[in-house]
Amino acid sequence: MQSLESLARDAQALARGEVIAFSPAAMGHGAGAAPTTAAEAEVARQLQICNACRYCEGFCAVFPAMMRRLEFPKADVHFLANLCHNCGACLHACQYAPPHEFAVNIPQAMATVRGQTYHDYAWPPALGSLYRHNGLTVSLALAGGLALFLLLAVALKGTLWSAPGSDFYAIFPHNLLVGLFAPVFLFAVVALGLGVRRFWCDVSPVTSGAPLSPPATAEAASAVLRLKYLDGGHGQGCNNEDDAYTQARRRCHHLTFYGFLLCFAATSVATLYHYVLDLPAPYELPSLPKLLGVVGGISLALGTAGLWRLNLRRHPLQGDATQKPMDRGFIALLFLTSTSGLALWLARGTPALALMLCLHLGAVMALFATLPYGKFAHGIFRTAALLRHAVEKRQPSPIGLGAD
Repeated sequence: MQSLESLARDAQALARGEVIAFSPAAMGHGAGAAPTTAAEAEVARQLQICNACRYCEGFCAVFPAMMRRLEFPKADVHFLANLCHNCGACLHACQYAPPHEFAVNIPQAMATVRGQTYHDYAWPPALGSLYRHNGLTVSLALAGGLALFLLLAVALKGTLWSAPGSDFYAIFPHNLLVGLFAPVFLFAVVALGLGVRRFWCDVSPVTSGAPLSPPATAEAASAVLRLKYLDGGHGQGCNNEDDAYTQARRRCHHLTFYGFLLCFAATSVATLYHYVLDLPAPYELPSLPKLLGVVGGISLALGTAGLWRLNLRRHPLQGDATQKPMDRGFIALLFLTSTSGLALWLARGTPALALMLCLHLGAVMALFATLPYGKFAHGIFRTAALLRHAVEKRQPSPIGLGAD
């Protein structure tokens, strides 16, 4: 904790309109902590100014959490950056935003650090940078390469344009598909789990260290499922290309999130049908796997198309431009997965079945392989941050300024 004299000097500097310079070396957390990056130091600088102003304290979870702190070491910055939903409301409300000399832009500064945390906590670490700057190219190339490999395998069997009926397993046996996809899916789960575990261990001590409780878990789950903090703090939505409020980002996120969950549920139910009820695919309407898959696929396609449009139109001050390829790569894979799945359903019983099956399987495998290293990670890390925030706010304020 900074000394009282140091805090007083900083307060006087802020009152004179000066920008406080922070030493990255002084902001590490613990003796063995990694040096603080320039992006982390910039977030700390801006939060010191926000902590003196507090105009935006009701906008989202970031500002009440910020007000419980007098300084912002590395772990605190990681926690707050992942707590930020990048709604943009604070940028448009801020009197110190660019072109002011203080240059306070919390959405952009937080987005930069968030992208860094996906890389820093990635497992294995070497793969964290693979997807960082060429996300869209890597995503499309991986999906195309896997689809081409499957197409060549089918063509060698002579069944590329003469699919036998509507049975997927006549093209790729069930056990072969399980052998291909299960290791990739399990690797993604393990990699994400290990990454978020490291993040949790780092941020827990700086968020009171108290364990999860049922009320805190319920509150965080509600915030996640409702996308509570994409309402701009006033319920009218967030900002995208200008200072007008819009619910479009929240709605498109909901369509994408619940569409993905429905598609995953369709696969899970189909697995139970196959192994427990001895009812192998394909399934027809109105079977539960087909209903879940069709509704989820349509929802996912609409949501990702909307997110792509919003991403193209978003104001450059609202985020980190270097992460746009990663964002678009993830959106593209989700869109390809949903649309190719719907096209595969329509292609059943036609000569195009094998072709569409290969395209769909290539997109799905590419999606699974990149999950731990792309934009999907933000949902996992943000959920962890919301859980820690719900725990922390139930503890006494460490700086004696009262409850949240």
